[in-house]
Amino acid sequence: MASTRLYVTEAGETIHGILAEYATPAALYHAAEKVRDAGYASWDTHSPFPIHGMEDAMGFPRTKLPVLVAVVGLSSAGLGFLMQWWMSLDYPLPVQGKPYDSWQAFVPITFELGILLSAFTALIGMLAMNGLPRHHHPLFRKTRFLASSDDRFFICIEARDAKFDPDRTRALLEESGATSIELVEE
Repeated sequence: MASTRLYVTEAGETIHGILAEYATPAALYHAAEKVRDAGYASWDTHSPFPIHGMEDAMGFPRTKLPVLVAVVGLSSAGLGFLMQWWMSLDYPLPVQGKPYDSWQAFVPITFELGILLSAFTALIGMLAMNGLPRHHHPLFRKTRFLASSDDRFFICIEARDAKFDPDRTRALLEESGATSIELVEE
C-alpha cells in the first residue's frame, strides 16, 4: 500500500509526513476517528499517557500476541514435562518412594519452563510487533514533538501512505481541530 510518489520540500528534503498537534486527549481521539474514516493506513498518535479506546479509534485489530504467548507457554510446559519423563526412563531417581514416571515430581520444572518461555515470548514478541527498538525517528527532530512526553497530543500521517497528498491531508487535519500542523522531513 506504499505510495510510489516521493514528496520533497522546497529545500530538497524528503517529506516523512505531516504532524498535527491537538489540545486535549478528547480532541486527539476524535481526530483519530476522522483519520481512520478517511482511509489512511500509515499514521500514528502520540500522547504522554495511554488514552482509553484509542486503538478502537485508530481501527487497530486485536493483537495476536496473547495467542503466541499461550502457544509457546503451553508447548514449552509440555516439552518440559516430556523431557523429564524421557530422562526418568534413562536415569531413574526415586522421589518419595513413587514410581519413576510419577507426574508429581515433574510439576515444578514443567511450570517454570512454561512461565519462563512465556515471559520471553511476550517481551520479544512485543518488541518485534512494535518495531522496537527504534533509536531514531524523523519526529525526534521536531522541538514541538518533544512535548508529547509531557502535555501535548499529536497525530502524524506518513507520506508513504497511499492516500497521502500534502494539501488534502493538511485540510483533513485542520478540519479535525488541530491547533498546529507542520511538515516532517526525513
